[in-house]
Amino acid sequence: MNVRRLIPTTAVAGAVVLGLTALSACSTSDAADGGDGDKLKVTASFYPMQFLAEKIGGEHVAVTSLTKPGVEPHDLELTPRQIGSISESDYVLYLKGIQPVVDDAIKQSGVKNTVDAATLTTLENHGSEVSGHDHGHEGEEEPAGEHADEHGHEDEHGHEGEHGHEGEEGHGEHSEGDGHNHGEEGGADPHIWLDPVKYAEVAKGVGKSLEKADPDHAADYKKNTDALVAELGELNTAYATGLKSTATKTFITTHSAFGYLAERYGLTQQGIAGIDPEAEPSPARIQEIHTIAEKEKATTVFFETLASDRTAKTLAKDTGLKTGVLDPLEGITDRSQGADYIEVMESNLTALKKALGAK
Repeated sequence: MNVRRLIPTTAVAGAVVLGLTALSACSTSDAADGGDGDKLKVTASFYPMQFLAEKIGGEHVAVTSLTKPGVEPHDLELTPRQIGSISESDYVLYLKGIQPVVDDAIKQSGVKNTVDAATLTTLENHGSEVSGHDHGHEGEEEPAGEHADEHGHEDEHGHEGEHGHEGEEGHGEHSEGDGHNHGEEGGADPHIWLDPVKYAEVAKGVGKSLEKADPDHAADYKKNTDALVAELGELNTAYATGLKSTATKTFITTHSAFGYLAERYGLTQQGIAGIDPEAEPSPARIQEIHTIAEKEKATTVFFETLASDRTAKTLAKDTGLKTGVLDPLEGITDRSQGADYIEVMESNLTALKKALGAK
């Protein structure tokens, strides 16, 4: 276990809990002033956090998202009013590392009752190519709620094999010096919500923090959390089963957001660009994708709903590949292939099964 990092991370987690507990006492009057009755005023940074807050909070919370539908989260610019609303919240849920402007605003607001989803699971580094061929990953991992304090945003962990996570023992036995740096100093991949198992870990941590923030409704938060975790477990099973036997394991995407998903289900993500959806690929990378597509028998170049499809269509035309939508679920719009996280993830599974030649 990484004792050096465990101590400050635990201290921060304790401060969050204390802040949430202290502020819950004044949440009723504050919320009443905002016309939300006695609901807990929750600010979520973008859609994946909003979905968790709404599903777990249910009727006891009033959720506001800082990222409006159709806005690419990485490009978000906060208005002075939004920055002010953060400090007026009873509870803030965000994911450090994906929206620097939000990270800065939360830090400067001085609000103590904030929860960083990145501390509720483990983050990893994923480049343009992420392979999960050596991993089954079909079972549930150790719940995040049992070890969240041990895995802060800046955790560094030793991987067994190519990407670690060998069985359920890997989470607590991290070592340093393996070259995989996590958190802001190592450029870790923040797209944890695209892995249903990691998202369930985060959900458990969010549920526990809401119970502490609003103990009067703790039983409902726990019930809602359990229901959501079960739903995510079914989604994980559907992915593991649906992608177990395919003609190819390689998919090409304009946005390298699917590293955790690829690793979970034994696939290889080939990103045309990097984790930044607006990054332009180099001519050398495009030529490399040509070669990979032919060698790995890839059939489809995936693009997303919130960013330009120009690169995908150009590459597909040059290589004779098809194009398709693989949604990184950073926001829901009328163009989304579903009304919420679960439905869009099911659409993503359908798209992957078709592109990969699921048997």
